[in-house]
Amino acid sequence: MKLTLGPILFNWEPDAWRDFYFRVADEAAVDAVAVGEVVCSKRMPFFEDHFSAVLERLAAAGKEVLVSSLALVTVERERRRTEELARGGEWLVEANDISCIAHLAGRPHVVGPFVNVYNEGTAQWFAAQGARRICLPPELPLESVAAIAAATPQVEVEVFAFGRAPLAISARCYHARLHKFAKDNCRFVCVTDPDGLPVDTLDDERFLVVNGVQTLAYACTNLIADLGDLARAGVASLRLSPQHCDMVAVIGTFRDVLDGTMLPEQGLRQLAAIYPNVPATNNFLRARATAV
Repeated sequence: MKLTLGPILFNWEPDAWRDFYFRVADEAAVDAVAVGEVVCSKRMPFFEDHFSAVLERLAAAGKEVLVSSLALVTVERERRRTEELARGGEWLVEANDISCIAHLAGRPHVVGPFVNVYNEGTAQWFAAQGARRICLPPELPLESVAAIAAATPQVEVEVFAFGRAPLAISARCYHARLHKFAKDNCRFVCVTDPDGLPVDTLDDERFLVVNGVQTLAYACTNLIADLGDLARAGVASLRLSPQHCDMVAVIGTFRDVLDGTMLPEQGLRQLAAIYPNVPATNNFLRARATAV
């Protein structure tokens, strides 16, 4: 089973963003790395100067490099950027919006977890368009994962296995609104929350995380104890989504459990130490109707 590092969803300082990927290239036992702005196109200019160097360093280290598209295209500038990305041809593209698929049809590409692939028919349609890997949405239960994998043996099925699950994306910026800024003059306040801004219920329970225009689960999806069932379900790859913690250690822990040099129970304890104070959950995979 392969390991894929997903794109950074949060707004990190440009040097921290670059150094993160450089370290992944040099130290992480990961098979593929997705790079690109998925959440907010206004963040793109901050790391553009580092973009080529990061892609080349990852490729030189033997990683499969994916360039990720936006998850929500709302204005003409974003539409043009998405088309340019899809037609670039140098790197394998991960499409996170259906508008990107239109430009990729007939060429190999990856479908990201922001595209709603909820059944076998949809997965087969994307496979016919040229998708060679599909990262399923994180809310799918194991039964659905197995059914999709069985129906599309020509495609690598990937499952979101670590990180706060992305739940929704909007044209409105919650970070800007909280600080009483207009979206067009947000002052990039989301940079102050490199792991997202927790949202509490009226009962003072942590429930969600806000990341600019994006909403994520507060609990961290962690499927390290479910790897056997995922393998039997036909899953070919696991996606680890960057959080503000030692992701190289997270990758190493998953790799050790996959390789059989660490027990899943040990992996759970180790991940809890690497990413403390955030509850772990596999409720989506197990179809449990409890808080995310």
